[in-house]
Amino acid sequence: MTAIWSHDRKTPTRLPLTPDRRHDHVVVGAGITGLATALLLARAGADVAVVEAREIGAGTTGNTTGKVSLLQGVRGQDIAERHSMETVRAYIDANRDAQRWLLEYCRTAGVDVQIRDAITYAQDESELRAVRAEHDIARRSGLPVDFVDAIDTPFPFHGGVRLPEQAQLDPMALLMALAADVESHGVPVHESTRVRGVGRGHDGDHVVHTDQGDLRAGRIVLATGTPILDRGGFFARVTAQRSYLAAFRIGGPVRSEMFLSAGSPTRSLRDALSSAGSVLLVGGNGHGVGRAADCAERVEDLIDWTRRHYPTAEPVATWSAQDYRPVGELPYAGPLLPGGDHILLATGYAKWGLTNGVAAALALTGRVTGDAPRWARAFATWRAPVPKAVPAAVEANGTVAREMMTGWLAALRPEGQPAPAEGCGHVRRHGLRPVATATVDGVTTEVSAVCPHLYGIVRWNSAEKSWDCPLHGSRFAADGTVLEGPATAPLPAAGAPRVTERSPN
Repeated sequence: MTAIWSHDRKTPTRLPLTPDRRHDHVVVGAGITGLATALLLARAGADVAVVEAREIGAGTTGNTTGKVSLLQGVRGQDIAERHSMETVRAYIDANRDAQRWLLEYCRTAGVDVQIRDAITYAQDESELRAVRAEHDIARRSGLPVDFVDAIDTPFPFHGGVRLPEQAQLDPMALLMALAADVESHGVPVHESTRVRGVGRGHDGDHVVHTDQGDLRAGRIVLATGTPILDRGGFFARVTAQRSYLAAFRIGGPVRSEMFLSAGSPTRSLRDALSSAGSVLLVGGNGHGVGRAADCAERVEDLIDWTRRHYPTAEPVATWSAQDYRPVGELPYAGPLLPGGDHILLATGYAKWGLTNGVAAALALTGRVTGDAPRWARAFATWRAPVPKAVPAAVEANGTVAREMMTGWLAALRPEGQPAPAEGCGHVRRHGLRPVATATVDGVTTEVSAVCPHLYGIVRWNSAEKSWDCPLHGSRFAADGTVLEGPATAPLPAAGAPRVTERSPN
């Protein structure tokens, strides 16, 4: 599954880390947050380096829909249910500043941007109340929205809230421009360099332990989707979600607005220009990572829905993306632990990373330079607990406990099962060990079924041919290679000693 943005795109390969170097600031992760933070710090004259576990664009940013909007489905009312309207306005202000920065950057860097209206719409009458509520909150937040009773669409439309003059873009084109700009400021970007942990050096520096050797840093910025260090417990403060996208040739005109449904199953639509020509993008069918019975069915349902409403639709690409929803609905950008700025993090964008990721970069850089934006408190990592958010946190972590228990019970199935068919995987007990067995491209592999992060039992993702952990969203290739954090160690081959993740100290 490859995003339309990466089809036929030739991207330069960056070298892995050369160990035993030192930088004042080391940014971990080369998505929108990491590259924007590195660029802002470099412009301020700081000594910076970027390390990326895979390659630029392999994570969430390179697989997003590319929408840059202040109208974000029903995010306004989700936040308002747990926070004051003042906080909602601060969140909108953060996204407005980020959108302004991003669009100005694209203009100067030559990244193509299309201006589009954003519409949150009701798929049926039951979603209309949520649409009207979002319209009300958006207006109270200062957004110039209007209510649309009807639009001529091929899919069901029962009213929507519209915000004019938002934007969409090719996220890979943006990342490539940012990476080149970062490097032009003398900042090295190291790909294929996975951070395993962080320790303290004798001279007060941090020691960043990677699979390519150690790197010393005065300050570390974790821009890894979800933090790869467990200190602070942020893995329990966000929930990992996976959603699916498909690009279609339609054979006719497509409405130019960016649509997003107010209810589930989610339907997100936009037009795009790609190497495959003019296409329609359709996304949705999200679920908790590792918690869907058959991920391939989710992709097929998306294709079936599109063909129902666009009979000439021909799929040219399918892919997926992972994001993290904060239990208190507000993103995080600030210290990993209270009282110190030596390790900073950003997470919890709830699928709106192109604005929230830039806002996080602005907040983090402002914290370093002493010029934090006025809205940064809305992104605080250690803000006072909000009573209305407590039930969501309890529910999220209760679900994790249930997934842990049911996973281990299911792993007690006896061994002796035949090898899975092509594209399939299963978890069985080999002696006392749960073993994950999969067959991909004619090769059957057996790895430990125990996630090295917090020992959940992984489950097979039939759409992406991966092992996914239902606890906190770690993902692994069929051979055990890490794809997504918070895990930093692979699933070892069955029978091999378990790889223990390096303690972060």
